[in-house]
Formats: sequence, C-alpha cells, structure tokens
Amino acid sequence: MSGIHYSVIVPAFRENGNLRPLVTRIFGALSQVNSPVSPHEVEVIVVDDNSRDGSVETVEQLSIEGYNVRIIVRTTERGLSSAVVRGFREARGDNMLCMDADLQHPPEYVPSMLASMSPTKQFALGTRYAQGVEIDEGWPLYRRVISSGARMLALPLTSASDPMSGFFGIRKEAFLKARNLNSDGFKIALDLLVKCNIPGGAISEVPFSFGVRSEGESKLTGKVMLRYLEQLAELYWYRFSGLIVFLGILLIVLFILMAKALLTSVGGLDSKAQSKF
Repeated sequence: MSGIHYSVIVPAFRENGNLRPLVTRIFGALSQVNSPVSPHEVEVIVVDDNSRDGSVETVEQLSIEGYNVRIIVRTTERGLSSAVVRGFREARGDNMLCMDADLQHPPEYVPSMLASMSPTKQFALGTRYAQGVEIDEGWPLYRRVISSGARMLALPLTSASDPMSGFFGIRKEAFLKARNLNSDGFKIALDLLVKCNIPGGAISEVPFSFGVRSEGESKLTGKVMLRYLEQLAELYWYRFSGLIVFLGILLIVLFILMAKALLTSVGGLDSKAQSKF
C-alpha cells in the first residue's frame, strides 16, 4: 500500500444501498484514459456508525472483487464531523477527499478533485456556486434556501465560495495543523477552513453539479441546523475573539477617559461657582 497517495473518506450511516454504486463509479472514473489520477494510487475508506444494514458485507465483497476499499465501524462515536476526522486520521494518502455516500456528490468528479490538491493548493472545494453550475431540479426548494442562508452566515469566516459543501479535500500536512476541531459540528469543511487557517489563495475550487439522493434518508434535521448555528458562534469566537477583546478593552478605556473628563469638567464648574460666593 506504499503507493497510495490519495484517500477518499466516505462517512456513512445506513447507506448500504449506495455503497456499491459509489465505489464502482469512483474507480470507474479513475480508470478512464483521461483521468489525472491512477486508480492504483487511491483508497476508499467508509466510516460507518454501526449501521448494521449490510454495509460491512458489501464493502468486504467489493474488496474481494479487487476494489481498494475498507470500512471502519464505529460503535462508541456518532456524527458526521467526527467520522470525517476519524477517516482523515486513518488515511494513508497525503491528499484526502471527503464525499457523501448518497451519490449527491457525483463520483465522476473525484479524479479532478484529487488532482486539484498540491503543495500550494492545500484545500480542494467542490462548489455548487460557480458560473454555469446547476443544482438538480429534484433538490427541494427549502433545502436550497437553507443552504444559501447557511452560506451567507459563513461568509465573514472564509473567502471560499461554498464553505457548506461536504465535497472537499485537504492535504494531510494542513489537516494536522488543526486544533480544537468541533467533532459535533454540522459542517466540518468550514471548521477546517477556519482552524487550519487556509488562505484564499490555497483553495482550489472545482465546480460540480449537485445531485439528488439515490437511496436512504436525508440526515438534515432541525437539531442539525441548531448545531450549525452553535458551530458558527464557536467559529466566530475562534476567528475574532482577539478583536472582540481588544474592542472591549478599548471601550472600557474610552469610558474611563470620558468619565474623568466629565468629572474634571464638573469639578471646574464647582470651583467657579464657589469663587463667586
């Protein structure tokens, strides 16, 4: 396995119906003549939250058939972000890509996403907001509204066009710089962009057309959206806490100076009033 330079991480929960088409399409895309990445350089890691739906058996069968795929089953942890982090830590490749298991991130874009990472491009971002990109008509309107609103709330934190995207890659050396990652967060890409301090010039954006879920159920719930707002508050504090503290101290100093000036002025008036008597 020493020739593995790329790792594709797939967090999953009850996604057995999607795993075979996902893996076969990934390696099918990598096997194309025009693919910039060889399939022999790539591994796929499924991080499963103890689904017990046949996912283990499906991945084992795919491995027997010759696909370089393995599965990590977590029994004591839950959640998308922590699953991605676990996968990145287990990855053998220096270029790591995260994608959903539900086929909304088309596997045909995997080669270009992987190839877009380099020592100068530490972060690859699949963006749904590039010119000419269309979101599948089957994607519900309320999901589009939620996605656009969440994206706008994150704009002060990063220059990335689509920090809400779950289709992203990061170089291992950049990932290892992260501290205090939020394992309960809703959007791990945004967390990494902020906490790895990825500058705009180090982000490679790859336009892709967002698809609709093929099998299984959406994991987006009201609880998940609330956790995203909590994550935003934590990231704002992480990014701007120094500025907030500085402004607070400045306001206190200004208040003290204004109070002293007011007291001095009042004292002067009292002295003048006493001199008249």
